[in-house]
Amino acid sequence: MTTFASGTDTLTRDALTVLQPGFTGTTAPDWLLRRLGEGLASVGLFGRNISSADQLSALTAQLRAERDDVLVAIDEEGGDVTRLEVRTGSSFPGNHALGAVDDVDLTREVAFELGRRLAACGVNLNWAPSADVNSNPDNPVIGVRSFGASADLVARHTAAYVTGLQSAGVAACTKHFPGHGDTAIDSHHALPRIDVDLPVLMSRELSPFRAAIAAGSRAVMSAHILVPALDPEHPATLSHKVLTDLLRGELGYEGLIVTDGMEMRAIAGTYGIERGSVLAVAAGADAICVGGGLADDETVRRLRDALVSAVRSGELPEERLADAAERVRSLARWTAAASAADPQAEPDPEVGLRAARRALTLTGVNPAPLTEPPYVAAFTPVANFAVGDETPWGVAAELTRLLPGTETGSFAGEGAGMAALAAAGRRRIVAVVRDEHRHPWMTAALDSVLRSRPDTIVVEMGVPQAPARGALHIATHGAARVCGRAAAEVIAGE
Repeated sequence: MTTFASGTDTLTRDALTVLQPGFTGTTAPDWLLRRLGEGLASVGLFGRNISSADQLSALTAQLRAERDDVLVAIDEEGGDVTRLEVRTGSSFPGNHALGAVDDVDLTREVAFELGRRLAACGVNLNWAPSADVNSNPDNPVIGVRSFGASADLVARHTAAYVTGLQSAGVAACTKHFPGHGDTAIDSHHALPRIDVDLPVLMSRELSPFRAAIAAGSRAVMSAHILVPALDPEHPATLSHKVLTDLLRGELGYEGLIVTDGMEMRAIAGTYGIERGSVLAVAAGADAICVGGGLADDETVRRLRDALVSAVRSGELPEERLADAAERVRSLARWTAAASAADPQAEPDPEVGLRAARRALTLTGVNPAPLTEPPYVAAFTPVANFAVGDETPWGVAAELTRLLPGTETGSFAGEGAGMAALAAAGRRRIVAVVRDEHRHPWMTAALDSVLRSRPDTIVVEMGVPQAPARGALHIATHGAARVCGRAAAEVIAGE
């Protein structure tokens, strides 16, 4: 492939403008600052880029010193998927907890406060909310990231979330179009397929996206999924029928279309990121998200050159690339205007905890609040890629704060239950699970523990699909730090 060295011609600038790359480190590397000067208009942030609010503010200021209208994007859903609080756990419950409460005013207030915190740190585009209807309880990647299994519930909370986030001056990016809820495969690893007929798709999957569009969502993220009812050949991210005919045409959406991470195996493993990026822009995508795993100048150069080559060969119409770049710049103008407007509402730092408390579902009766430090047995599944394994979860930290001397252990696989019993000794056991219904070993572990210790308290921090059991069963509808705190308060009688 020819390398195009010029960073000043219109075509090369447009090719850079449509990229949303990531990088490593907590300060901007020289190559990134140089690319911003050449036309790059967006940067994606991940947990690896953030150590504190002050550091994040300094980083975004560094980026804006090079380009004042840069779009600084982040994957901050709250709940299980947090980058702002990646090392402590989120101050906000995720979508499933908000859906369990089903108070759209509360959802809007949570989204506003999260947006306010992002805006205060200089972030102006959030790859959230997830508008997926979690119709498949075995879904390995959505789960508690969804507001629920009802299209109507997901639609009204998606709209409330978009409204709250954008009223804080942060653009929402509603995802994963046309809906990732009815999948049993994680698109980070392979290409999922949704085999439902068109009427079901229109009434179920698309309903929340219609609500998001009506609420004014400034961006929509495509999904790396194959939906044969819409396009039997191409995954949604690469489908003209999905992005242009359906999203632009039938649904009348005018905002920015962003791809999900192009380095995900559903695309990278089948098309490669260069070819995939060209096909995505040709299909109607305006911004290429890349950088969750590929975060270097070489990736940016390769994608820029692939787009320029595709235009020069006639494969990608130049006006399509120009239109995509202009949509990126249009969103940048909106965020600049929105950041200049001072939000009217006051900060509400406790709204996330209030929401987490309201989201709890209790089954059974705890004979008495614990007064002695218990043993917390965390039955820990492998984290999906979107959540990651660096964010702490569970109730042990919060119970230790309330009941000093609390001990904990993490267990998984065959024999986990017996190992937990041996480790607990005579202490009262608090068993913490996450999506028990998806992990037979976890069910077996709970069986072992409850046979020997029927007074065990069970805390389910995933989708509460399995039967509630234990002396007291607490469903938190998510594993955010505030969800753990709300459960610990009940256990300790706070």
